[in-house]
Amino acid sequence: METGVTTELYPPERIGRVREAAAGAGLGAVLLTPGPDLRYVTGYDALQLERLTCLAVPAEGEPFLVVPRLELPAARESPAGALGIELVPWDETEDPFALTAARLPSGIARVGVADRMWAAMALRFRAALPGAEQVAAGSVLRELRMRKSAAEVAALREAGAAIDRVHRLVPGLLKAGRTEREVGRDIADAIIAEGHARVDFVIVGSGPNGANPHAELSDRVISPGEPVVVDIGGTMPSGYCSDSTRNYCVGEAPAEYRAYYAVLEEAQRASCEAVRPGATPEAVDAAGRDVIAAAGYGEHFFHRTGHGIGLESHEDPYIVAGNREPLEAGMAFSIEPGIYPGPHGARIEDIVVCTEDGYEPMNVTERGLVTVD
Repeated sequence: METGVTTELYPPERIGRVREAAAGAGLGAVLLTPGPDLRYVTGYDALQLERLTCLAVPAEGEPFLVVPRLELPAARESPAGALGIELVPWDETEDPFALTAARLPSGIARVGVADRMWAAMALRFRAALPGAEQVAAGSVLRELRMRKSAAEVAALREAGAAIDRVHRLVPGLLKAGRTEREVGRDIADAIIAEGHARVDFVIVGSGPNGANPHAELSDRVISPGEPVVVDIGGTMPSGYCSDSTRNYCVGEAPAEYRAYYAVLEEAQRASCEAVRPGATPEAVDAAGRDVIAAAGYGEHFFHRTGHGIGLESHEDPYIVAGNREPLEAGMAFSIEPGIYPGPHGARIEDIVVCTEDGYEPMNVTERGLVTVD
C-alpha cells in the first residue's frame, strides 16, 4: 500500500455508499476512470492512459474494476486490491468498453460517468451502452466527498503543516536580484523536500505581478521595496492537497501597501470567523468582502473568497456569492480574500475545516506581512 495511505482514509464501505447514492439518483451504474473520484472510492491512483481502467459500480449487483492486463499488478498492489472487488483484466485485442457494458445489468437507462473521463472514452461508452443516458457522476459523489471524515481531516492537517514548513523557508529564498523563476524553482524543491509527492503550483508574484492572482513564474527580477505574493500547493502521498498564500516584502513595504494589507488581514479574519455549521458560503464570502468594500477597495477584490479542497485542490464547496448551501462539519475549503490595486497586490489564504462549533485552520504560519532583509 502506498505511503501515507490507510484503510481509514480509503475505507472499504465507500463503494457501498456510492452504490446507494447511485440508486438514490436513479442511476443504473457509475463508471469511474482514473482521477480523483476513482481514488476517493478505491484509493487507487491509477495512471490516465489511452487504455481503459474503469471501476463499474452497478446500483444492483457487484462492483468490478476493469484494467489493462499490464496494469493488473499495480491495481492488485494498490488499496483497491484489498477491497475484495473483482479485478477484470483485458487484453490488447479486446474491446474493454464492450466488456464493461456486457457485465452490467441489462436495461440500464441512466449511467453516471466520471467528471474527468476523457471525451473519447465517454463516447465509446455511449456506443457500448446505446440505450443509457449519460450524466456526470460528480453530481452523485459530491455529497460524499464534501464531508471529510476524521481521517481525511487528519490528511489535510498533515498537508497544511507541510506547506507551512515551506512558507517558513521562503524568507531565505527571496532576495533582491533573483528572478521569480529562480525563487519558484527553489520553492518547488522545498515542497517535495517537506513531504509532498507532487508540486501542484507555485506562484511568486512580485511587484505588479502580485496584482494578477494567477501570475505565472517569469524572469522578472525582484527589486528592493517590492511586495511578493507567494501562493503554493502540492499533493501529499495520501492524495490530499495543500494550498496556502502568504505575503512578503524585500525591504520596507510602500505605505499604501501597508494600509490595504491591514484591511486584508481584517477581512480574512472576518471570513474565517463567519465559518460555522449552518452558515452559507455566500455569508462567509460577504463577511470579508464587506470589510474590503467599506475601506474603499471593493473593486480590487474580484474573485471568490474560496474553494473546497481534498483530493483536488479545487472542489466543492465554493465560497462565493450565490452559494446558499449550508456549511456542515467536515467541509474543507480555502479562505483567501485579496486586494489587487495594480502596482502590487496581496492575498491571504488558509485552508479551514468547518467543525461542530466553528472552524479549524489547517495553516498556522503568521498571516502578517513578512519583511525580508
